Amino acid sequence: MSEIPAELLAEMTPAVRAFVASLLASMESQRARMQEEIDDLKAQVKRLTPQNSSMPPSTQHPHARPTPKPKSNSKRKRGGQDGHRRVVRQLVPIERCAEVHSLLPENCRRCGKVLTGADPEPIRHQVWELPPIEPVIVEYQRHRLICSGCGTSTCAALPCGVPTGQFGPRLLAFTGLLMGHFRQSKRRASLFLSDLLNLPCCPAASVKMQNRVSEALNQTYEDLKGLLANQGQLFMDESPTKQANQKAWLWTAVSSSFAVFAIFASRAATALPKLLGDQFTGIINCDRAKMYWQAKRLQWCWAHLKRDFQSLIDHHDHQVKRLGFDLKTPVETLFTLWHKYKSGASSWETFQTEVKPIRDQVDRLLLRGVFSENKRLIGMCNELYNHREWLWTFTEIQGLEPTNNTAERALRPAVIYRKLSFGTQSEAGSRFIERMLTISETCRLQKRSVYQWLTAAVEASLSGRPAPSILTDP
Repeated sequence: MSEIPAELLAEMTPAVRAFVASLLASMESQRARMQEEIDDLKAQVKRLTPQNSSMPPSTQHPHARPTPKPKSNSKRKRGGQDGHRRVVRQLVPIERCAEVHSLLPENCRRCGKVLTGADPEPIRHQVWELPPIEPVIVEYQRHRLICSGCGTSTCAALPCGVPTGQFGPRLLAFTGLLMGHFRQSKRRASLFLSDLLNLPCCPAASVKMQNRVSEALNQTYEDLKGLLANQGQLFMDESPTKQANQKAWLWTAVSSSFAVFAIFASRAATALPKLLGDQFTGIINCDRAKMYWQAKRLQWCWAHLKRDFQSLIDHHDHQVKRLGFDLKTPVETLFTLWHKYKSGASSWETFQTEVKPIRDQVDRLLLRGVFSENKRLIGMCNELYNHREWLWTFTEIQGLEPTNNTAERALRPAVIYRKLSFGTQSEAGSRFIERMLTISETCRLQKRSVYQWLTAAVEASLSGRPAPSILTDP
């Protein structure tokens, strides 16, 4: 009762005193409980790393102390091992060399006698070098002639495919790649063109080229986006970005042969039908974010789950830590069986048989967490158990993957771009980025040159023709 001034304490009846004392005790208990929760949350934040959470690796400071790994008993040194296949740059045919210099020794290196003749098999040493870069400038002289009959002047039109501006298709494609594929800013791209290629350029000109390239990609982008609804499986992920200092989200949907990126103002579930359409019935590989739950069938990412279980292991609560260890063991066995199947060492039917006891074991462990009365375990385990069919879709349908690594790899260049540029500054900039990322990743999946395809697409656009198909098997 020391918190109550003495003069007020003297005026209280015993009943009031008892009531106030109970209130103070309740407040103190609540304060202690809240402080405990705050301390626990602070400890969790300090423990979170890309290895035990969904935090991207780029969020970790480059000088952060790495998580200690168990020491390996292997005595191998770092680098190439004895017996590994040697990789060397092959010599090109002599006909391809711009210059060939025959070097003959004049005197014997031992006695000094003059040497004559030639070596039928000289040691060939080739040096690769960049040529002096000079832009190719083509001038079109449009004559204006006056009709002798009616006096009307007529000016010659530019040939089909010749741009009305000063930038040719290869230059447009190259500049688009600099900004959208190689993540250079408008100013850096213009400096590169000026300093290295001797092409006078300013940031405003690079923006004009960006818009021209974006226009050339529009129809191909929309065609790929329309194909998403018919895919049997898609890997999906999203990452925060900005547009004109407003928060936005960059989404990606990756199939086996192409990828589509889109920037929306929200991460809400309403973005999903905007990207996939209303008719999508396939399976989505994703993390456990709830906006994906509207899909008919999911495959939750086991790589995310491994990190979540590692987070339990890193917790200070022994009950939480114990369940984390118990969950991690069957997960490691699961991936061992999966890699064994993927390598061809076991059949699909064998894999399905061997994975059944693991599935039962994980389900039992999740139920243990549900009834643990531990607030750190109940929520996560309850969610996983109630939707446990989304954990095992890949064991029921052959050809599915257990992780969402495909989407994360596709999204990584976009995340690096965002960190370098802080997002886009306009609607047009967002459209360019989502189209360029789509073309870049699709060309990678198709194993084709993005520069060659982009040049062909820009040439087609300048000639009024549709862009060539980007899919080898549309």
